[in-house]
Amino acid sequence: MQFKYLRGWRGMLDLLHILPQPPTFAPNVQVRSFFPYNLRQFEFMKDTIAMASISATFSFLFFIRLSVYATLVEDLNNLHPPPDFNSTITTNCLNNPSLRYCNSSPEDLNDIFKSTIVASHLCNESKNPNCVESFPKIDLKNKPKIVPLYLSFNFFWKYCPLTILTIDISNNSMKGSFPLEILQCTQIQVLDLSHNGLTGEVPIQSLFPLNNLTVLNLSYNHFSESKISDAYFFERFNASCVIQSGILPNHRNYTIKAVILLILFPISLILFVGCFGWLCFVRPDYLPRMFQRRHKFTPSMIESITNEFSRRNAVAKGEGVDIYRGSLGDGTEVRIEIYNDGISRDNRRKFVEECKVLVQFCHKNIVQVMGWCDNQRLRAIVTEWTDGETVEMWLSDTAPPWTHRLKVMKGVLDGMCYLEEQWPEVEYDLRTSSVLLSSNVEPLISRFKVGNRSNCAKKIYKVGMFLLEIIANRRPNEDFDEGEADFIQHIRRHYPGSLQKVIDERMKLSENMVNQAKNGIGLGLMCIDQSSTKHPSLSHIFNMISKAYESCLALPFQHHSEDSRRHNRVPSV
Repeated sequence: MQFKYLRGWRGMLDLLHILPQPPTFAPNVQVRSFFPYNLRQFEFMKDTIAMASISATFSFLFFIRLSVYATLVEDLNNLHPPPDFNSTITTNCLNNPSLRYCNSSPEDLNDIFKSTIVASHLCNESKNPNCVESFPKIDLKNKPKIVPLYLSFNFFWKYCPLTILTIDISNNSMKGSFPLEILQCTQIQVLDLSHNGLTGEVPIQSLFPLNNLTVLNLSYNHFSESKISDAYFFERFNASCVIQSGILPNHRNYTIKAVILLILFPISLILFVGCFGWLCFVRPDYLPRMFQRRHKFTPSMIESITNEFSRRNAVAKGEGVDIYRGSLGDGTEVRIEIYNDGISRDNRRKFVEECKVLVQFCHKNIVQVMGWCDNQRLRAIVTEWTDGETVEMWLSDTAPPWTHRLKVMKGVLDGMCYLEEQWPEVEYDLRTSSVLLSSNVEPLISRFKVGNRSNCAKKIYKVGMFLLEIIANRRPNEDFDEGEADFIQHIRRHYPGSLQKVIDERMKLSENMVNQAKNGIGLGLMCIDQSSTKHPSLSHIFNMISKAYESCLALPFQHHSEDSRRHNRVPSV
């Protein structure tokens, strides 16, 4: 039996591909049958049928068919490639390198051998007249019980014999998607999958390379409608091939869809443009960050930030300006200054130009301007929120030590140096009532004016007044009848002889600190001396204050030490 099977696999291996010359077999072996087991079974069937009745014949045929299926599975499980199987493949590939299995690896030998077993059974099952010479068709029509079995043999379809020109798997009640494995038989001319229950899309891209395919029958299935762009593919075949297949579009449905599209598309387009316009011009903060207009706030955004200008968010209301506290979408706390005075178109343009400069400031001692709102009904500036207070309130309420006062002065000078270097056209307010303090005692210059560049002497004068107010803790415009002039005269009258009448008496100063305060007063008087043509430069003032501050940090003064008790009063000089 094994000897006869050798003839079967050798014949099938040749039929897997058409060779240019007759196949070579083992010596003294004549090819009489394609698969010997089936031949003996059919001979036995012939004798039995001649003696049995018609009904007994049908019963026996059914038994034989079940036996054949069982034999196929048994053969796949039990038979193995003979010793010369690899050499036969090598010989065939030398004669014809285009054979499918020529590029296979040694690990593929078992699959190639199994494909010969399946091919032998399938050729006889399809009732081909001479399976030894050719295998022209696969005919599994009306065989729903065995079709899934043969379709599951991927190794067979991978090495599908090139002699197969027709595949008929019709009328098998198959479910699921298109059986793609059969398309590995790229040489076929006829493919019939009609009268099944196949669903999903027809794989046009996989069918298109089958250049020899002239007959395609997909009728009476439930495929999805094909795309309009794929309709040309089915023009290659007879129109009857797609009857009741679901592939061709329903023209009535297309008409309904076209009408719906013509109505819904303009409406959808109008809604989209309207929504996008609303987002762009009313609530741009809802747009992705890459589409947002940086620093530009709309009236609707300001209303949202301030909870529609609720009393709970109101901080202060003054003449021409209202101040609110609010929160941006990311949780950032901000201060909103809303200006109630009406301005001309030119002034509005100047306002926007100023804001475009302010939002570029980036320094720890300058309030960060987040953006602005410029609208006919609302004009506002949005800045970062500071939980601290003004320097004036800080001096009056907390009696800060000398070290903290130096830190504030140093921070103000640092911010001034930044503005002078980067934005010399920007003017700023240095009154203690305008400079803010953060929670960690960092001063923040908060009021600016763009375009009116003041001269250097005027800025140095502001520095001097700020320094004197820090040391004396006196408010020129409130504590003196003549304002700044009386304040300056008061300091000059007591400097340097009666420093205790000038320096804030609440400060506890060491001897070194008293000297620093004395030098600070002298520096401030030099800055405000309008009769002099020579004033200290901003960098010189910054260096002096920085050295004094670093000196205090290097030798910290403890209020409860013996030295503090010894110098708890400012001595007369």
